[in-house]
Amino acid sequence: MMFRALADITAAAHLAFVVYVVAGGFLAWRYRRTILLHGVAVAWGFVSIVIGVDCPLTQLESWARVRGGESALPSTGFIDYYLTGVVYPESMLGVIRFAAICTVAISWAGFAVLRSRSRHLSAT
Repeated sequence: MMFRALADITAAAHLAFVVYVVAGGFLAWRYRRTILLHGVAVAWGFVSIVIGVDCPLTQLESWARVRGGESALPSTGFIDYYLTGVVYPESMLGVIRFAAICTVAISWAGFAVLRSRSRHLSAT
């Protein structure tokens, strides 16, 4: 029971991280210092997808699931198991990745504009 709860909590944290990677840049519009943390999160997400580095959250969830008497997550990982084919069709994976990249880019562009305006206003 304890391991199952740990697996569930880890899955929820993983989902929150994925959402943060995609949309966390918008938080920096209000909380400027979070842009550095978001940059690190995006870099990790990029490396884990492009290079295939295993995510420690996936490993933790798999470990907890096995200890709780369930099967481990497949080696393809969290996104492939919980999102691809469930939330969106597998055929849309490229479109979803492109939309995620665009969302990050828009949030960072908005951050840059807001920061520029803030500096301009404080200089006058």
